[in-house]
Amino acid sequence: MHSSAFFEAISINGYEFNLNHIKLRSTVSKNHYIGWCASNRLVDEENLAGKIPGLYGRLGDQDNQFLYACYVTSDFLDESVLPERTGFVMQDTASASLFGEHDVAKEELTKRVVERAAIYLKPELQNSRNAGLKRVHDFVAHQKPQYRPIIPRIPDESLYVDPNISDKDLDVLLHKHKSESEAHLLSQGHKIMAPHDDEGIEEYQSRVADYLQLADDLKRSDLAEYISHRKVILDLLQVAIQRTEDGSYAREDLIHGLIMPMRKDSNSIEFQRNNLWLISERLTFHDFLASDTELRSMPITDSSERKRPDLMALNVFDESILLAEGEQLPLASIVVVEIKRPMRNDASSGEDRDPIEQTLGYLRRIRDGKMQTANGRPIKQSTHVPGYCYVLCDLTPKMTERCELRGLQVTDDHMGYFGYNTPLRAYIEVISFDQLLGRAKQRNRAFFDRLGLPAN
Repeated sequence: MHSSAFFEAISINGYEFNLNHIKLRSTVSKNHYIGWCASNRLVDEENLAGKIPGLYGRLGDQDNQFLYACYVTSDFLDESVLPERTGFVMQDTASASLFGEHDVAKEELTKRVVERAAIYLKPELQNSRNAGLKRVHDFVAHQKPQYRPIIPRIPDESLYVDPNISDKDLDVLLHKHKSESEAHLLSQGHKIMAPHDDEGIEEYQSRVADYLQLADDLKRSDLAEYISHRKVILDLLQVAIQRTEDGSYAREDLIHGLIMPMRKDSNSIEFQRNNLWLISERLTFHDFLASDTELRSMPITDSSERKRPDLMALNVFDESILLAEGEQLPLASIVVVEIKRPMRNDASSGEDRDPIEQTLGYLRRIRDGKMQTANGRPIKQSTHVPGYCYVLCDLTPKMTERCELRGLQVTDDHMGYFGYNTPLRAYIEVISFDQLLGRAKQRNRAFFDRLGLPAN
């Protein structure tokens, strides 16, 4: 070990310190460290973790992998060691040492040793840093593309991560950098509109341009995060509709929860947690949305019924482009969604057994309850409000029979049915889970391709 060591000396405030750099090929230690010595004996070890960017795990050179140790010896350390040999009498910081009897502070000494260690290990550290950068870029490219717009704004030294870092820890690290950028953007936003007293027009324009560029990067990052969320939801839905190992299928409440949490409404859940875009993009925006909620509890109707639609949405259009003379606002439409267990094959006549009739029954009860908007404004002729009824299920033989008895038309891909119920003024669509998944993937494929997310 002595023959393979590299020796050098540094001077601090007139004191000489000898540094013995050693590559330990076989050692029980798990960390790179500094060994503080006195009278040629080890007194204390200081872990180098986090002190040198890129110094993670074992390093490698042309010979093999190794852990690094730097043993420091000096007359100063010999004189400063405690009688029990458990440490040294040294000031912690340089500012404090100005008033002490010793002229070298531990902070300054450690800093100088770390600097020399980084120079000694430069070739090996570069390989480790390159591996860390590759880990970050691969993670962003294949799993978290929402961070791609902010990566150029993060200094490389902050991205010299452990190549073996877990996905969770790397996600937390990148999210921290994004949060710092958002905090900086918020801070600058309060100052950007007021030019500094000593600032020329060109400097001000440059500062505004930098601010707008950061804002644009962060918004693109948010959009990418939302698109990535959609990809995860589609992957989960694809798994949920498949047969499990025991031959059964997932309960409808699992699929229901993917679309929107149960027993919630638009007043108790944040916008991002509903995934109605799986059915139709226009369902994402609504005046009121309720999931598995009793009709009598909904503020949009006076119905006293205890029936609970799986999903019910009220859309209110109070800014029509074309409006007939004398017609009063608001205009509205009702959306009712019923979700059934995959491969369920027990549909039959009757509202409790026929999901199509079930949605029409919900629609009738809501209309009969003297409808109003979520903020209490009456809706004119609420009994004539257009209805949209969606049934999410598999097209089993019994379900196909119910669709045909209702006179619904099969879709071109033969994975769904659609039609219109004239007496109830309701558009009806029966969507198989395969069709639901396929349509959602097609609508979002361009976004996934743009972010580099796999289609399957």
